[in-house]
Amino acid sequence: MKRFPEYYSFWHIAGHYGLRVTAFVVLIFLMLPIIVIMPLSFNAEPFFTFTEGMLSLDPEAYSMRWYQAIVDDQKWLIAIRNSFVVGIAAALIATILGTMAAVGLASPWMPYKRVITALLLSPMIIPLIIIAAGMFFFYTQFNLVGTFTGLIIAHAALGVPFVIITVTATLSGFDRSLYVAGLSLGASPIKVFWDVVIPLIRPGVISGGLFAFVTSFDEVVLVLFLAGPEQRTIPRQMFSGLREQINPTILAVATLLVVLSAAMLFTLEALRRRSVRLGGTG
Repeated sequence: MKRFPEYYSFWHIAGHYGLRVTAFVVLIFLMLPIIVIMPLSFNAEPFFTFTEGMLSLDPEAYSMRWYQAIVDDQKWLIAIRNSFVVGIAAALIATILGTMAAVGLASPWMPYKRVITALLLSPMIIPLIIIAAGMFFFYTQFNLVGTFTGLIIAHAALGVPFVIITVTATLSGFDRSLYVAGLSLGASPIKVFWDVVIPLIRPGVISGGLFAFVTSFDEVVLVLFLAGPEQRTIPRQMFSGLREQINPTILAVATLLVVLSAAMLFTLEALRRRSVRLGGTG
């Protein structure tokens, strides 16, 4: 049992453990709706509820049939492929543009920094339904509705603010004297940026790219407005499945998405620790 100093009062100790209990309760409250879908995805019956066999842990009540249904259904395979193609392309574009914007905003000579920052981060604040409607009417002028190009550009626009935030946070601990030293040694600004700045802010850049990818991978409102049948993604297919044919295949896909999100979360945490370690050594 953890020992406290003698001068700690009852309220100090109660507050210490009370805070831990509160944090644990909040964690359960947030995670329970996500965790509960995992066992349901192994239901042998086409139900969205726990059967008597599942509650009694009967092995015959569990099955992998709904995961097999994902592989056997061409619609799900196309949706998975589209989600990865659009997500990766949008994340790459958002990472490049967001990193460039963050570096520019980090410059002390950048005019109207607050106004520009507010405009670049506005996609995070404005409701998606408004953004989707605006993009739809704008894209119709250039025949981009129902195309992968239009969908990738739209998703990249949503991912740029996340890249800006993460890269800006990394740049806050960047020593600009390293950049000046590189220039004084005769290197060009581009070479100094690529060989000096990028290695130091790489954790923030990768984190921003992952956030942009997850944002695209999870987006459904823009897809409803801008995508055609050929651009159907996983969230769009799940939305259609809930309306047309409800079966635990949706829960199986949701479970795979949770696992993917958890893997990215651990990756982001590892990158955060690396960034902190680099900042501490600098």
